[in-house]
Formats: sequence, C-alpha cells, structure tokens
Amino acid sequence: MEEEVSLVVETAQEEMQSAIEHLKKQFVNIRAGKASPVMLNSVVVDYYGSMTPLAQVANVNTPDGRTLSIQPWEKAMIDPIERAIINSNLGFAPMNNGDAIIISIPPLTEERRRDLAKQAKSETEKTKVVIRNYRKDANGEIKTLEKDGLGEDAAKDAEATIQNLTHKFSKVADELEKEKAVEIMTV
Repeated sequence: MEEEVSLVVETAQEEMQSAIEHLKKQFVNIRAGKASPVMLNSVVVDYYGSMTPLAQVANVNTPDGRTLSIQPWEKAMIDPIERAIINSNLGFAPMNNGDAIIISIPPLTEERRRDLAKQAKSETEKTKVVIRNYRKDANGEIKTLEKDGLGEDAAKDAEATIQNLTHKFSKVADELEKEKAVEIMTV
C-alpha cells in the first residue's frame, strides 16, 4: 500500500511540475517588447508545396533587443517567408533587403502592456486550476486506496503531502506571473 501511496504522490508532483513547465512556455509567447526568435515559432512557410516551420527553412536571430533577422537558407525562400510572416497575424511588418528579412519590434504602448499583464495573469489562473485538478485526482486515488485497506492515518498524511505540493506549485506559478508582469511593465 505504501508503494501505491508514494506513486500517487509522485505522479501528482510530476503532473504539477509539468503544469508549471507549460506555464513557462506560455509566458515565452507573451512578448514584452523584446525581440526573441521564439516570437516566430508559429510561422509556417510554404516550402515547395509543404507547410514547414520557419525555423526549418531559415536562421532566425536577434541582432539587438528590438530587431529580428531572418536569413533563409535558400534565396528563393525570401518571398514565401515574408508572405508567411505577414499572413501569420502577429502584427509584424517584415522588410526584405534581398538577402534577409528584418523585423523591427515596435515598443509596446501602456495599454498593450496592461493587456499582456492580464493575459499572463489569466495563464497563471489556468495553471493553478490544472494544479488543483491534479490535487483532486490524487486525493480521489487516495480515497480509493483507503477503501481498499489503506490506514486512515496514512491517507491523511498522503492528502496533507498532496495539499503541500498544491500550495508549493501554486506559489511557484504566482511568482512566475509576478516576474512576467514586471518584465512586461518595464519600459
């Protein structure tokens, strides 16, 4: 029985950690006015009839904090890449210089910064709901084990451990959200 209990607790911890990792990935997609190659991860290019991620047809880098540079591996791909960026609805205006595509990242307005901070808060709340759902699932498994003969004290201890994990990971999510809000609101 103890093995099953520790497996339930371990599984809950892994699931909660994966929720935090997902939150970090979501935060990367919320741009704070700084250029990052990750901003173009959603762009797919028509590469000879096949829809291909931008990173597989060009090198994307950041020469400075406000500029993205896209260097296609084949010169013929410049126009399709430019079209793909425009059609991606990311709000970027790519400039084609014949060899590469340059994107200037405009500074964010105060209103847009507030919207992005709200978006970060929303993602944090979704993550905390997921964490609480993992707690509920784990507690349900503990109850089932209790019906199958697990002692009441062991069940209470396991539930307390799961609750502590829930608090810990919720706190981590809140801290990540605070850091992201500071990053967003810093001009």
